[in-house]
Amino acid sequence: DQWYEDNGLPWLPPSPNLPTPASATLYPGVGMIEGAEISVGRGTPTPFEILGAPWIDGPVLSRALNARKLPGLRFEPTTFTPAIATYAGQSCQGVRLRVLDRNALDTAALGIVLAQELHQRYPEHFSLDRTLGSVGSRRVLGSIRDGETGATLPADLVGFMSRRERYLIYR
Repeated sequence: DQWYEDNGLPWLPPSPNLPTPASATLYPGVGMIEGAEISVGRGTPTPFEILGAPWIDGPVLSRALNARKLPGLRFEPTTFTPAIATYAGQSCQGVRLRVLDRNALDTAALGIVLAQELHQRYPEHFSLDRTLGSVGSRRVLGSIRDGETGATLPADLVGFMSRRERYLIYR
């Protein structure tokens, strides 16, 4: 019932790309789109807290994502240059993700919304098919492509939650 930093112990990054609790919190959602032509901030001090590309208009994307009203999040336009990975050495525009309420944050919904917005706004650059390994199925990919906001996705999630129940070690 606690977040890691609530336990009084110092943060020990489990990976060089998860240097902060915020990056670890955002990783599951932002990581869903990493397979496409997008920088998720690897090679910067804030991986998974920013995302972008040379072809993105940061202020426009920020406004569009904020209009989606994802609980617990705010998006701010940003510019960065990753030292490694996708677009290394190139100036990227994009968004900084600010976690306002971790308890309200739905990282799976975050990943879906990021994929939808990037696919809708930049289909010539953002290859939605390259996120298949992260989103899980061609059916979900089709829902993202069609711009569905959850008509079929929650039913899938409810079914999964029910099936996984017998495998849980901790309740």
